[in-house]
Amino acid sequence: MDTSAVQAPVHRAILVVDIEGSTTRTNPARAGLRSVLFALLDEAFRAGGITEEFRDPFVDRGDGALCLVRPVDEVPKTVLLARVVPALTELLARHGDQDPELAFRLRVSVHAGEVHYDAHGPYGEDIDIACRLLDAPDLRRRLRASSGPLALVVSNAIHRSVVRHGYAGIDRSSFAHAFRVRVGGQRTRGWVRTTDAVRPGAGLIA
Repeated sequence: MDTSAVQAPVHRAILVVDIEGSTTRTNPARAGLRSVLFALLDEAFRAGGITEEFRDPFVDRGDGALCLVRPVDEVPKTVLLARVVPALTELLARHGDQDPELAFRLRVSVHAGEVHYDAHGPYGEDIDIACRLLDAPDLRRRLRASSGPLALVVSNAIHRSVVRHGYAGIDRSSFAHAFRVRVGGQRTRGWVRTTDAVRPGAGLIA
């Protein structure tokens, strides 16, 4: 293969989500879930100040989505963990209360790295890492054992550069469980945090 024809990579913060137990739903129910999912994602990103000018269009993953945020000063990676994920948590809880038949929970993975694009969309090893962490059995078990709306895993790179420093809005002590996945013949670590029920009056969403 002529690698000179491959477009140079660009850096992106990567957030991937997947609906828990979507395969147990009927196709009409899945259509409803998908519609709600993309609406809640858009609202959560907007709550974090990440509008369309700062991110790529969401990439459909069937029962989930891939969200890529551009590296601008207005959107540091801390915003994903301190504002977007908490907003998404509250939105999921609120939606479940308002529409129990279309209630759902999410697995969420956060990473950052180099992303390539071609005519078919984004790709690259760092997207593979985020998706492999999302699909890890450890994260699935954590969500099953949790009463909250979502389970969150961050890559070792995010844990090292963001979480462990305890920036405002990020509780580093809550990322206490680590597991490893294999990507491209190498093992990489993920750090899990499960979020229980949203505290009443948390007020992240107006």
